[in-house]
Amino acid sequence: MTLVFHGHPLSSFCWKVLIALYENETPFEINQLDLGDPASRDAFAALWPVAKMPVLEDKARGAVIPETSIIIEYLDLHYPGPVRFIPEEPEAARKVRLWDRIYDGYVQMPMQKVVLDRIRPEGARDPFGVEEARALMATALDMVDREIEGRTWAAGEEFTLADCAAAPALFYADRVSPLAGAHPNALALLQRLKARPSFARVLAEAEPYFQYFPSE
Repeated sequence: MTLVFHGHPLSSFCWKVLIALYENETPFEINQLDLGDPASRDAFAALWPVAKMPVLEDKARGAVIPETSIIIEYLDLHYPGPVRFIPEEPEAARKVRLWDRIYDGYVQMPMQKVVLDRIRPEGARDPFGVEEARALMATALDMVDREIEGRTWAAGEEFTLADCAAAPALFYADRVSPLAGAHPNALALLQRLKARPSFARVLAEAEPYFQYFPSE
């Protein structure tokens, strides 16, 4: 198989790339990582020293591609399908890239701060940092709710890179701080995303691992 996806079914950032792969039914194989296993981690670090998943390995082209947005743009360029994740029109492309960064940086990252703090040992937790993260996520979700009113997808009427980012960001944000009530448009977008076959498949594959998601 030309393409190898290195990641894990529970990882929100892995979901982002898997959605893109499933959207276009791009053939690939999965190397499921266990970063708690030294051998698995060392092998992954040999491929990508930062050892942050996911990573896409293109054996045919001799390329190792990290970073979710870059991976999806790489797929758009070298393995295009019926769904194009970056519009050709420059202004539309700028808007898609902007909302991709907003979902990643201001929804997903603070959400992960909140979640990871839950698994820290007593005495090592960061309540001030968690409150900051929650405030940032709330501000971003307010922006999202205003932006997508009357819109089908995250950046317009076409499914794009922004939706690949929005799906995991909104799914896990809803678990950390429920969207119902304060963010009805974001919740409606999440429901449309969950009904899309690519994301439904990602969720089905992740379901056996949801038991490991840390609760309050």
